Amino acid sequence: MHCAHPFGHWMKHTAFVPKGFLRYYVLRLFNEKPMSGSEIMNEIETRTDGRWKPSPGSIYPLIAWLQDKGYTEEIPEQEAGIKRYTLTDQGKAFLEEHVRRKAELRKRFGFFMPPFLGLPWFNSYPKETHGFVEAGKELVKAGWNLLDSLHEEYSEQALAEAKGILEQAADNLNKLAKRLNEPGES
Repeated sequence: MHCAHPFGHWMKHTAFVPKGFLRYYVLRLFNEKPMSGSEIMNEIETRTDGRWKPSPGSIYPLIAWLQDKGYTEEIPEQEAGIKRYTLTDQGKAFLEEHVRRKAELRKRFGFFMPPFLGLPWFNSYPKETHGFVEAGKELVKAGWNLLDSLHEEYSEQALAEAKGILEQAADNLNKLAKRLNEPGES
């Protein structure tokens, strides 16, 4: 499989993921539906467009740890030989704590790298968001193109216009996110 990211081969085979992120990712996947260890590895590879596939040596000990802590439980066998796990109520609370801490950090530090910059551990969103992520990649590319153009020929007017476009887009996206977070909205 060809890896689009310049460090793709290295990233697939190296512990290049922030500490604790795999745990968060696996909790999120178990929250979506019961899964086996191999299904988790395959789902992560799919959601990161092949850029990252955790090894069995990282997934299975993590599942055992989550089970020992009472965050996951094995569900009764539906297919012979396949063990699937789901979150317990304690596991859901643990995941909610992770989500809360992530939101606090985002508020405190303001900007974190957006999911569309191509780093695999940020692409943990559902497949249905792919179009939004791709549009974000195009926005980032357009920003770099504009910066390159401004480097060649600086223009106060172009800079002010671009700043206004970005501020308006950010405002509209924040309004949409706020509306989606209001009770009764979806």
